[in-house]
Amino acid sequence: MKRLVWMVCLVCLAMMGFGQSISGDWHGVLNISGARLRLVFHIAQEGEQLKATMDSPDQKAFGLPVQTVVFSSPELTIQMPNIGLKFTGRMAGDSIAGTFSQGTLAAPMVLGRAATAAPAPPKRPQTPQPPFPYRSESLIYPHPTAGFSLAGTLTIPEGAGPFPAVVLISGSGAQDRDETLLGHKPFLVIADYLSRHGIAVLRFDDRGVGQSGGNHATATSADFATDVAAGIAFLKTRREIDPTRIGLIGHSEGGLIAPIVAAADPTVAFLVLLAGAGVSGDAIVLLQQKLIAQASGTPDTEIEKGASFNKMAFEVVKKEPDNEKVAAVLAPTLRQVLAENPGFSSLSAAEQEAQVQAQLKTLTSPWFRYFLSFDPVSALRQVKCPVLALNGSKDLQVAPSQNLPPIGAALKKARNKDFELLELPGLNHLFQHTNTGSPEEYALIEETFAPEALQKIVSWLTPRVLKK
Repeated sequence: MKRLVWMVCLVCLAMMGFGQSISGDWHGVLNISGARLRLVFHIAQEGEQLKATMDSPDQKAFGLPVQTVVFSSPELTIQMPNIGLKFTGRMAGDSIAGTFSQGTLAAPMVLGRAATAAPAPPKRPQTPQPPFPYRSESLIYPHPTAGFSLAGTLTIPEGAGPFPAVVLISGSGAQDRDETLLGHKPFLVIADYLSRHGIAVLRFDDRGVGQSGGNHATATSADFATDVAAGIAFLKTRREIDPTRIGLIGHSEGGLIAPIVAAADPTVAFLVLLAGAGVSGDAIVLLQQKLIAQASGTPDTEIEKGASFNKMAFEVVKKEPDNEKVAAVLAPTLRQVLAENPGFSSLSAAEQEAQVQAQLKTLTSPWFRYFLSFDPVSALRQVKCPVLALNGSKDLQVAPSQNLPPIGAALKKARNKDFELLELPGLNHLFQHTNTGSPEEYALIEETFAPEALQKIVSWLTPRVLKK
């Protein structure tokens, strides 16, 4: 009888994942706003330690190093802090059910041994196709002050030059040089359009992304501003580029970063702010969450409840520099707020706690701390070069009514004599034509970047930098 009991227990342990090898390839699919993103973790045992890399086939990213992989059967933890990524799951047989988190995103994901089929590629008719009437060069250039290199692509118009040039600055999160999102490549579309119209364009992988060095997870907008300055310095070494006609085009957070760079560098020739910030991050996030929730049909009582917690949390983060003290204050309330979500209550205790910790980590990250408190007006009041600020009328993430007026007021304070503010009707945060402006529509819309927005950028730049 005793031997039979032990056999039953061993069967139970095997079903729970105990005694199984974690080594091998684990495939999963992350569902984001209607789009499917495949991820593959390659885990191998090397002596006493586990090593791993990650592939994101749909983003053409392979062999990304995993900094931490821990398997304490049946619990698996994978961390890539340089891009703020984490997966925690529980092994049962040949599957690992858990939670994927990166930045503010937290979503359930199941890993399995079998490879998942590639999803049908979304229709993106604006993605440029060769042959191109300009030269495109992949390159790596140094960051003069940070001790690593940045990688990007420089598109150069046909002809002898020297040409005016722009550096494209991506929005928040770990972005590649094309600002790839849900099958869209807006920076590729913008670079193609500008270079067809006589403007050279440098677009680059964010630090810690793609071929660029550095650590994205520990950086703030101020750090990213130094990356942009490195791009300007590099362009000035190129004989095809006119050093007196180098400007910046920033999208979302990039529209916050561009004035920081221009305030410190009077040689910046112009700025184009695409959904740029005019108020501090806490105000942006509070309105953003309200507008998106309303577009999703969330009841007003739920919206107010979430806003109340966020206001309290933001004040705690801004006043308390110690992350552990912030966590001690916010964790109990955060657990209560999340517990009211039916999806949260269906998770295991370990998965619930993983989500709580992921939220706390986001709130106390260096980037979010800086973003909450930084007032972009402080930089805008020092900008003397020409500025074009564009917003979509249906932008729910950086609302034009909240941000365009203070941008204009700050530039007036700077006695800037050449700026234009424009709200483009019917466009969302990505400058797509949209029905509601909700981020849930981003993946479903075939258009990547509205033609009228591209045309406006070039028509505005023409008398300023194309006609000397």
